[in-house]
Amino acid sequence: MRLLILQEKLKEGLNIIEKISSKSLTLPILNNVLLSTEKNFLNLTATDLEIGINWWILIKIEKEGKITIPSRLFLNFINLLPNKKIKLEVQNNNLLIECENYKTQIKGISAEDFPIIPKIDQGESVLIKSASLCQGLAQVVDIPVLSTTKPEISGVYFVFNKNLITLATTDSFRLGEKRIFLKDNFSLKKEYSFILPQKTAKEIINIFREKDAEIRVYFSTNQVMFEYLMPETKHSQAQLVSRLIEGEYPNYQEIIPKKYTTQLRVDRMEFLNQIKTASLFSGKINEIKIKADPKDNKIEIFSQSAEIGEYQSEVRGKVKGEPVNISFNHRFLLDGFLNIKSSEVIFELNNESGPGVLKPVGDDSYIYVVMPIKTT
Repeated sequence: MRLLILQEKLKEGLNIIEKISSKSLTLPILNNVLLSTEKNFLNLTATDLEIGINWWILIKIEKEGKITIPSRLFLNFINLLPNKKIKLEVQNNNLLIECENYKTQIKGISAEDFPIIPKIDQGESVLIKSASLCQGLAQVVDIPVLSTTKPEISGVYFVFNKNLITLATTDSFRLGEKRIFLKDNFSLKKEYSFILPQKTAKEIINIFREKDAEIRVYFSTNQVMFEYLMPETKHSQAQLVSRLIEGEYPNYQEIIPKKYTTQLRVDRMEFLNQIKTASLFSGKINEIKIKADPKDNKIEIFSQSAEIGEYQSEVRGKVKGEPVNISFNHRFLLDGFLNIKSSEVIFELNNESGPGVLKPVGDDSYIYVVMPIKTT
């Protein structure tokens, strides 16, 4: 293999795929990136056997070939080079790198030993704007926790239905749901659903959030592929293939309250800052108390710790329904308010023991359900 490539193009691709390279002691090949050429494209490939990423760069190839080399070392070296043309050449399982007065040789491993990333049959698929997908995932992706007893809640539940995509996550204590509407003229022939590993969802955000384009999602029984095309050609720029989590996702709709006993309407930033302050005195179980009364539109926040002291304040807002005195884990409340971007937030409560629901004012595409701390 022999080719010339701009440093910034190579750097962009390596920064994307290096994160997937596994730090494996049993399979050292997974620490490597595969460089291969096909026609006028350099293909960078990395995998951890759960996720695989292909990244293509359009360049002029002088001689075709392929090799795998340590991804972290390769990226660190390329990052230090000037933004000039780089010459890459393979000789005897070594990669020779030249750029102006820089010259090095990195030992590689035969490309024949590199795992093959499965290909997905390109049947029915859906197009979604990268910004919509990444913003939606960002609102729910931090909720799941890895669970060996309930692996199905360790990821993001995707449901594709006609022109609507629903994303849902839960850790049994809280739940996030985001709905993304597709183009009016687009409709799937049938409903598709799958559970995407949390790690994959985070990689999708890392790879595609800066792209002002559309991502095509291809469906398969055990895997899914997210593809982004090059702006200058119809060839793929990036393909991310991931295994799916097996199992049936719980019917989370059952725990979303259909009504409320008390409704608060508050300024998001003011309430957020009060929660942060109260959290300093919340004690070992992260408890803060919210007391609200519609008679005087008063919302009180209280927290205390036997070792530190206590905190009490009032927050402006509108209160509807019944008086309430309820406790929450401040971490869960903070996550909910941080995932909402509207200036005002609706907080619906259901007595002292029922789940609370956070909603952005003026946006019905997102809800965040949080269970209270039950006090005796």
